Amino acid sequence: MSLELQSVSRVVGGKVHIHPTSLTLQKGTMNVLLGPTLSGKTSLMRLMAGLDAPTTGRILWDGKDVTGVRVQDRGVAMVYQQFINYPGLTVYENIASPLRILGRSKAEIDKRVRETAEMMRLTPMLERKPLELSGGQQQRCALARALVKGAGLVLLDEPLANLDYKLREELRIEIPRIFEASGAIFVYATTEPEEALLLGGNTAALWEGRVTQFGRTPAVYRQPADMTTARVFSDPPMNFVSCFKEGHRLNFGGNANAPADGPFAGLADGRYVAGFRANHIAMNKHSGQAVEFDCRLGVSEITGSETFIHIDHGEDRWVGLVHGVHDLNPGQQVSIWLDPAHVYLFHADGRLALAAPYAAEELKGAA
Repeated sequence: MSLELQSVSRVVGGKVHIHPTSLTLQKGTMNVLLGPTLSGKTSLMRLMAGLDAPTTGRILWDGKDVTGVRVQDRGVAMVYQQFINYPGLTVYENIASPLRILGRSKAEIDKRVRETAEMMRLTPMLERKPLELSGGQQQRCALARALVKGAGLVLLDEPLANLDYKLREELRIEIPRIFEASGAIFVYATTEPEEALLLGGNTAALWEGRVTQFGRTPAVYRQPADMTTARVFSDPPMNFVSCFKEGHRLNFGGNANAPADGPFAGLADGRYVAGFRANHIAMNKHSGQAVEFDCRLGVSEITGSETFIHIDHGEDRWVGLVHGVHDLNPGQQVSIWLDPAHVYLFHADGRLALAAPYAAEELKGAA
């Protein structure tokens, strides 16, 4: 069982919502669509579901062209950010409703409702009404109604966005278990890189209607194909600074230099763009090769055990996430430190030239 998009695009009123996209999703896989608001996640899901027709291209289900097939005639289930339950029906009847519409027998309905309720940990709540449930239980009820049909394709469009932190964490842990139990193709849209990493599977990074990279989630995170993917798969977005390699030296501007040894040694001399994530910035020298940058503080935000620092380095604006609570004043000069092992290098056109050495080692260890 597979879902294949062949050069599928979507243009509405002359505006491109989805640029030509080719993807193949296999049975039993978790596939995350990761991108900011308006990047095309929902538009791509609607094409997969058959709710919208592609402007160009074809959609194949198990090798069969279903491009023009109505959504009602496809084995698709979809759960939206605004999850919906029927308030006048019990949890049992909510879950059973799609099967009743399909005309299934009473015995089959009862069997499948109870199996799905057990998988979703809703068995003790079957006789309750949705408004008697917590937010997380209500969302599990909506998920159960989508799963009970035995759909081969389950689309989840930011299903946890409206829940509070505790409920989101609870369901984030449960969804991979639910996914494994169902055996369907899952497609999960999110704006949060952390959520993509937690769910695992595959990730498609989206930016302005384009899939910039698709592959195993750890590989897309650790080896982004370009600066756009690196920006999408970092929260806060990846920081960038111009860099010049000459012989055995990397220069990041001024006196900020690092030895171009190890993986950097094989790169051709020339100008690059260096990228690094917020959590790799430090307020003290934490390794022998760490590079010091002189910056000016804009704003600091204490989050508890960590501090976000918004800093200016010349014309560059960076965000760092540093350990500990730091008493800093806006406008003060600060020194930050960066280990070259955490530096990605990109070509001038944005393509990845070299993944950060730490990331390459982590991928090698996971292989």
